[in-house]
Amino acid sequence: MPRPVRLVRKSARFFAAAGLAALALRLLFVLRFPGVVDDSRLYANIAENWLRFGIYGVTDSGQVVPTLSRLPGYPAFLAAIFAIFGMDNFRAVLLVQVLFDLGTCFLIADMARRLFSDRAAKAGFLLAALCPFLANYAAAALAETLEIFFTALALDLVLLGLGVGEEASPFEGRPLHKFVWFGCGLATSAAILLRPDGGIFLAAVGGYLLLLLVRALRSKGDESRARLSPGRVITAGVLLTVGAIAPLVPWTLRNLHTLHRFEPAAPRYANDSDELVMKGFNRWVKTWIADYTSVQEVYWPVPGSELDFTRLPSRAFDSEPQRKETEAFFADYNQDHEITPELDARFAALAADRIHAAPLRYYIWLPALRIADMWLRPRTELLPSDPRWWEFNDDPRWLTVSLVFGAINLIYVAMAATGLVRGRAIFASGLFVLFLLLRSGFLGTLENPEPRYTLECYPVVILLAAKCFHRPA
Repeated sequence: MPRPVRLVRKSARFFAAAGLAALALRLLFVLRFPGVVDDSRLYANIAENWLRFGIYGVTDSGQVVPTLSRLPGYPAFLAAIFAIFGMDNFRAVLLVQVLFDLGTCFLIADMARRLFSDRAAKAGFLLAALCPFLANYAAAALAETLEIFFTALALDLVLLGLGVGEEASPFEGRPLHKFVWFGCGLATSAAILLRPDGGIFLAAVGGYLLLLLVRALRSKGDESRARLSPGRVITAGVLLTVGAIAPLVPWTLRNLHTLHRFEPAAPRYANDSDELVMKGFNRWVKTWIADYTSVQEVYWPVPGSELDFTRLPSRAFDSEPQRKETEAFFADYNQDHEITPELDARFAALAADRIHAAPLRYYIWLPALRIADMWLRPRTELLPSDPRWWEFNDDPRWLTVSLVFGAINLIYVAMAATGLVRGRAIFASGLFVLFLLLRSGFLGTLENPEPRYTLECYPVVILLAAKCFHRPA
């Protein structure tokens, strides 16, 4: 049997075996730990109202009220599944998400093959296939799995549009593939319609194309240094932008017509027009919050649930009088479990005092801690594990899961860092770094440092980790 045929068959067997392992892992999570949370039910409610009444809205006191609190991407996905398999059929939703997640594995493998080698492609596929965090979210009725898929698809299309992996160098007069760039824009738009922070990828690609344009302009007239012509880079940027923005136009027009608001994405705090935004409370939270545990124990319960003052960390107070003042605020809130405008103003004044006393803490150190927490903590938020894993008082089984998940996460991040250092000269490394920096920087500004928000970076993380397995010819 010819050697190329043997190699093809060997690769086919590998991907078949790894694909089956990936499927088994995801089905394990679907069967044992299906995730249908409050956000899942909100998305489902919008999808059902859209199907039954033709209204993109939520049910409030028995009435369907138009909403703009959530972008239409995930409700549209749920509506399609419910229309085919029946209302509230979350099992079907999760199984379809498993297929999307398997698609992400193949996209990562394709990018690794283009950038590195077949060996790296196999490593990338296996790292994605056996990643417990991707598998866990495939079993949760949330937008993350689809968001990750479309981010990976858009990234793969960027590499394809630049000619990476073709026999000739992508910089030697190769035409940029116009339809590929428009398709990349559509994939980016799908990510945005699922979650508004999907727009960070568009900013990263736009910034990278701008760098290529500057390089092309500087190299103009010097064939030895010429890479991509300015015209081709501009064409790519225009097609990408049009593809990304065009699908958002109907959503924007709908919000103008129905709710009389110009909202091309979704509100910062996912609120509707008649909902009070707790700006003072949120600003106060950002003066001390640094980890996901506080999100669960303090941020999420407001409004509607009791707040336990003892759950606040010591960094939430700068003095004993401030501690007593904060305790009084909590007592006032716990009377009716609502943040009134007056109470919100008191939180705002307290936040202003704390920011004035320590601006570096508010603008630099706490955002850095939030970013570190989102990247490095055990990703067990969808499992029964205690978020306070470091106290080592959880059930031994779930404590072990937390420690193992934490170690796995650290391994993935360390391998990605190693791959980036070893392959800093690889094409598109600037795009990878820019995307990771922009997304991490944005996440540092949030009041709710949830680990899932860094999962959109995992296609890049796994791709860079796969570089560790590349062996130059």
